[in-house]
Amino acid sequence: MIWTNWARNVSATPARHEQPASEDELSDAVRRAVKDGHPVRVVGGGHSFMPAAATDGVQLNLDHLNALHRVERDPDTGHALVTVGAGMRLHQLNRILAERGLAMQNLGDIDQQSVAGAISTGTHGTGARFGGLATRVRALTVVGPDGDVTRATPTERHDLFEASRLGLGATGVLSTVTIEAVSAFDLHAVEEPWPLDRVLEELDHLVADNDHFEFYWFPTTRRALTLRNMRVEAGTSAGSGLGHRVRKAAGAARSFLDEEVLSNGLFETVNRIATTFPAATPTLNAVSARALSARRYTAPSHDVFCTNRRVRFREMEYAVPRAAVVGVLGELDAWQRSTGENVPFPVEVRFAPADDVWLSTAYGRETAYVAVHQYWRLPYARYFDAAEQIFTAAGGRPHWGKMHSLDAEYLAGQYRRFPDFRRARDAADPEGVFANPYTQRVFG
Repeated sequence: MIWTNWARNVSATPARHEQPASEDELSDAVRRAVKDGHPVRVVGGGHSFMPAAATDGVQLNLDHLNALHRVERDPDTGHALVTVGAGMRLHQLNRILAERGLAMQNLGDIDQQSVAGAISTGTHGTGARFGGLATRVRALTVVGPDGDVTRATPTERHDLFEASRLGLGATGVLSTVTIEAVSAFDLHAVEEPWPLDRVLEELDHLVADNDHFEFYWFPTTRRALTLRNMRVEAGTSAGSGLGHRVRKAAGAARSFLDEEVLSNGLFETVNRIATTFPAATPTLNAVSARALSARRYTAPSHDVFCTNRRVRFREMEYAVPRAAVVGVLGELDAWQRSTGENVPFPVEVRFAPADDVWLSTAYGRETAYVAVHQYWRLPYARYFDAAEQIFTAAGGRPHWGKMHSLDAEYLAGQYRRFPDFRRARDAADPEGVFANPYTQRVFG
């Protein structure tokens, strides 16, 4: 059976595809693969744009390992520790947490990935005080090449923990993940189109004064859509009586209009026109940027963080030092204007604090994430190559799950703990059972 990822840019033909229903079955599947001489890779939601899950050996799907195991309190911090099967999808996790008055501290903008896939590739959201998903991991269980299950925490098997919570599955198969959750909260969201020059002039204040700030810039225009989210008490969006039901219905209709018609249905049409008539793209971008309207709403955090993405695309995202982002955007703008490259997709810019996860793209520095996208029916190579040269000149680090061309030689110079990661990987998997060409390229 041929496996293909969501973006349709990666495919593979595994020798065997297995879907274990328990940790014991997972261990047995790994042992069988090793006995048969097959490498092992795990696939989750297939949302990685890189061949992280591709293999000609045994491909494991963990969708059945999606149970809630326990919710407990950390005796030191009092925070909720939630242990789930590593195959649980993020949208399932969000629902389970909400039912218990809990939430993820931060999330990316889609919720279709598995928990294991999201943390292993470095999924992040935005917010200068709130790190990526891997920063919230407090314990893991890892199935090694011998099929044995090992629990790893910051104090127990520390190196295995650090290398496994963000390491592309190179140390073994995650079977459970323990995440530190927070009390449920709502987000008050303000979405407004701004002149790009104003965004860049006020960028430091926008990042500092909002809990979660990001913006989308339409190439060849000087317009951006700003998204500013502030955390408020859970239930702020709730109400009662007929008036509330009317407002709720109106909000649902607006959400459907914005997300399913304007952001997805109409945007698909725009990209199809740009594909057929490339000369129309600058006009289409200008119209798209001008058509955006402001809106304000308050909703549970996961409903604001995560959106539906029905328009298929390819993506490259780099983490650059916060101080470099304005210059990086200027260079992207200059390149696009000088080449006339056909790019109907906006550039997305997000922010994150420094963290201490060994292979986090935000390791040790305040970070801005710049993501370039291209509609899946359009060529992307020249655009992404040019963007990558701009990003790397600024000391950029590629998102582990998004498109890039770099290898271990470059990446080793970007991560102080890269040698520690490699030692932990080699100790956990000395024969390379969990390797594939992509992990060999980026880790050596």
